[in-house]
Amino acid sequence: MNRKQLLVLLALVLVVGGAGLLLRKKEDSSWTSGNVGIGKKLMANLPINDISHVVIKQGAAELNLEKKDDLWRVRERDGYPANYTELADFLLKVRDLKAAQTETVGPSQLPRLGLSTQGTNAATVVEFRDKSDKTLQSLLLGKKHMKKSDRPSPFGDAGEDGWPDGRYIKVGNDATTVVVISDPMASIEPKPEQWLSKDFFHVDRVKSISVSFSVETNSWKLSRETESGEWKLADTRPGELLDSAKTASVANPLSSPSFVDVINGAKPEMLGLDKPTLATLETFDDFTYTLKVGGKTNDNYPLMIQVAGSVAKERTPGKDEKPEDKAKLDKEFKDKQAKLEEKLAQEKTLEKWTYLVSSWTLDALLKERSHFMVEKKDETKKDDKKGEADAAVPGADATTPPAPATSDPK
Repeated sequence: MNRKQLLVLLALVLVVGGAGLLLRKKEDSSWTSGNVGIGKKLMANLPINDISHVVIKQGAAELNLEKKDDLWRVRERDGYPANYTELADFLLKVRDLKAAQTETVGPSQLPRLGLSTQGTNAATVVEFRDKSDKTLQSLLLGKKHMKKSDRPSPFGDAGEDGWPDGRYIKVGNDATTVVVISDPMASIEPKPEQWLSKDFFHVDRVKSISVSFSVETNSWKLSRETESGEWKLADTRPGELLDSAKTASVANPLSSPSFVDVINGAKPEMLGLDKPTLATLETFDDFTYTLKVGGKTNDNYPLMIQVAGSVAKERTPGKDEKPEDKAKLDKEFKDKQAKLEEKLAQEKTLEKWTYLVSSWTLDALLKERSHFMVEKKDETKKDDKKGEADAAVPGADATTPPAPATSDPK
């Protein structure tokens, strides 16, 4: 290669490199140049206190969170209470949204960013409405903005595209401005089960438990006289011996239950609730919980509950109670009874709905009667083994025939 050819080659390299640099700068400028709104709140004027209805839509799926009687409810779950904490956090987050990047795009580019309202990758549309159902503001949530790392994640959770560090959005009726925010908002979906309040009933200080199955011989009832007392089986049958190690598993079977979803619109016979398994739990606080459990499907049970209770109004003084202790004990009693009354009122509101409960929540309770008994030893097998042991001769080979008898030399 002569000097002239070398100079021509260097010139071409400079031209191509310069063109690439200009193109890169042009692409970067679309996210940086003129971004006067970067860092400013996008929905600062959203009147949060006027919002009474939030609609979340994606394609054919739709979720409606409505404020009724001063309580947020999920329309798609027959008005079941919504998770107010999660909803309030979302509204505050929306009000404080800030632009990390902005870009002006045409309609043809919206599907690429997941901001089209149609198609398989349609945007998630969020509408904030007032009590007259007028839309105050709307928001389109597009695809998540991914960030790649030069170093692979030690947990292997980043994937080839990296991990989400933001999301493409559009605010209101702005047809051309796309904004990247620094929050992926991954939980904002039109899935009713994600927005339900998960406050549930809690059975504390269990006094007795009874479970009635369709096959009566499988039914049972356990009771105890004190919280630390030994469980006793009612109506013990001949040959039954209760295994205390097994009854320990039902000492507090529903101290902290949870549910997966609320079932809407299904008939009892479709869920096995026309002929349910009945569980009744009585507590030392004079609460009675009656559970109707339907047929198990995909590791879940349909469940209906009824709660009854009697909260004492007056305290019975102790036999040797001192006058100076009376005021303190009266206050403690009053505070406890107030909490029980609040608990009873809250749990009775749960009676209206049918719940989908995971099997691990109820399996310990739904054991058949035989499960709690001491296992019987198989006496036949025991006798067989004893006979085999007696017949065995130490050091003898089972395959060697007995030695023939010898004649007397006399």
